[in-house]
Amino acid sequence: MRDGFIKVAAVTPEIKVADCVHNAAHICSGMDRALEQKAKIIVFPELCMTGYTCGDLFWQDKLLREAKHELHHVLRHTQGKDALVFVGLPWEKDGKLYNVAAALQNGKILGLVPKRYLPNYNEFYEQRHFTSGNEKVEWVKFEGMPVPFGMNLLFCCDIPEGLCVAAEICEDLWAPVPPSVSHALAGADLIVNLSASDEATGKNLYRESLIAGQSARLLCGYVYASAGEGESTQDLVFSGHNLIAENGHILAETPRFTCDMAMAEIDISRLRAERRRMTTFESGGMENYEKVKFYLEDEDTVLTRKFDPAPFVPSGKADRDKRCEEILTIQAMGLKKRLQHTGSKHTVVGISGGLDSTLALLVMTKAYDMLGLPRSQMTAVTMPGFGTTDRTYHNACELTRRLGAELLEVDIRDAVNLHFHDIGQDPSVHDVTYENCQARERTQVLMDIANKKGGLVIGTGDMSELALGWATYNGDHMSMYGVNCSVPKTLVRHLVRYYADTCEDEKISQILYDVLDTPVSPELLPPKDGKISQKTEDLVGPYELHDFFLYYLLRFGYGPAKIYRVAKCAFAGVYDDETILKWLKKFYWRFFSQQFKRSCVPDGPKVGSVALSPRGDLRMPSDASVRIWIDELEAL
Repeated sequence: MRDGFIKVAAVTPEIKVADCVHNAAHICSGMDRALEQKAKIIVFPELCMTGYTCGDLFWQDKLLREAKHELHHVLRHTQGKDALVFVGLPWEKDGKLYNVAAALQNGKILGLVPKRYLPNYNEFYEQRHFTSGNEKVEWVKFEGMPVPFGMNLLFCCDIPEGLCVAAEICEDLWAPVPPSVSHALAGADLIVNLSASDEATGKNLYRESLIAGQSARLLCGYVYASAGEGESTQDLVFSGHNLIAENGHILAETPRFTCDMAMAEIDISRLRAERRRMTTFESGGMENYEKVKFYLEDEDTVLTRKFDPAPFVPSGKADRDKRCEEILTIQAMGLKKRLQHTGSKHTVVGISGGLDSTLALLVMTKAYDMLGLPRSQMTAVTMPGFGTTDRTYHNACELTRRLGAELLEVDIRDAVNLHFHDIGQDPSVHDVTYENCQARERTQVLMDIANKKGGLVIGTGDMSELALGWATYNGDHMSMYGVNCSVPKTLVRHLVRYYADTCEDEKISQILYDVLDTPVSPELLPPKDGKISQKTEDLVGPYELHDFFLYYLLRFGYGPAKIYRVAKCAFAGVYDDETILKWLKKFYWRFFSQQFKRSCVPDGPKVGSVALSPRGDLRMPSDASVRIWIDELEAL
């Protein structure tokens, strides 16, 4: 369970209706299959000990006695097993019959959770046989031992820290206010559902959305085990559709119409971090719950879940295109509002032929079209310096002309050389002063042209550069509105490609494809043989790694060792472990040391779940120490 991961399984055994001996044997074999895969939480379907479709056989004493008798065999099978197991069966209490989930561990029944909502519509008639469960926990006897009985049961374990499990049964989830709502507010971060959901055309899609949505609403893990093969087909068919979800995402599911097992690792620490962050998740009601302790061995969980190496970028083309259009619109709408508010009709942007300035110009174009303003009132300024190459220069100029913006050229070399003379900088020394003098001169040019035109300077820097502090303070770091400020570098590329793929001007598309093929560079050092000599990713590291680090640091609060662990999974075969660790250390050092630049960034629109604005998402002191984060990485 290191790093808060716990392996869970939803298992559909092959049963025979009313044959408890057969069913118990298959429950035990299903348990063994899950244990072989190191599952720690194992969930079986509703009433699986007898079968859900027993009908009026539930009134037979023989069936009820046999179910309890075979529960004893399943209990004995759990002895010495390192797992919490949930099994469904009928249970008589005070002359009434209940549909319960029995929580079993190491030969003991930890608790019995009755079903609250009994469907009695369409094909269901559960109220004919069962009584609705109560929230209040009472006590019953099984083989002479007291067992808590009630809906308000929490099964709590200290490993991983804070793991708390609660149960509901099938229709409970379909109710307007499912019991899992109260369970989660009382502290449950993992909900198990023992279900016997029959199959109908399209029902699987609703089931998936319901379970994903509940896990998102409750910021929890959700394990759903459903009845399948062996249930009576007199009127219904059960598909064994098992699902595991975490905070809105389906992690695993089984094919329908199989007796199969869904298995995944739930990230408990990630869920707890989300709950800490979400101030509207108001915990409460714990005093009404009975907490039952259980224990699991502290051991590593082998990870089988996938970690997307590009978490900011949707993997499917259709979703990616939809996201790109949405983001471009958000960016343009932000700029549109700023222009309307200030009464400005002119904008100025530095155009370099690189990805970021290209994206900014495309966003400006979209905003001007929304406003019905002529694109000629956009001014793109190309400012050749000591590192400018013909390729980027020509792309910048031609793209500006094709988009209909005004093109200005201001060669900054003479001005920078004069500044070198004024401050005593040797032009042959290509140090940080040599580079930053050019960046600040360009910003000065843009600001002054904007003043002449009564317009705004549009910033081009992206979120990845802000995270790393890869911007010249009061140089390209500054503008009057930063349209790319919350767009990570890995996404910038896709936004430009989307524009290239969908625009109707073939020449513009060709230019954009060439921009995409150009190495990322600030072009502040002289080129070699006419080609870019200064490649950003050679200096600060691959942006795909840094964007991955940034996402898991800010979105889920992962610690350094955990980020390193999941990065090794995500980038297996792409980067070796030493390379990932090297750039992760660099990321942390730069992220902490460069916060002072983020503390005074210009306004700009938030487009995703991670952003760095000091006014919104990241309130971080500029002098915070990185020591404990680096120390954790050094210990690996």
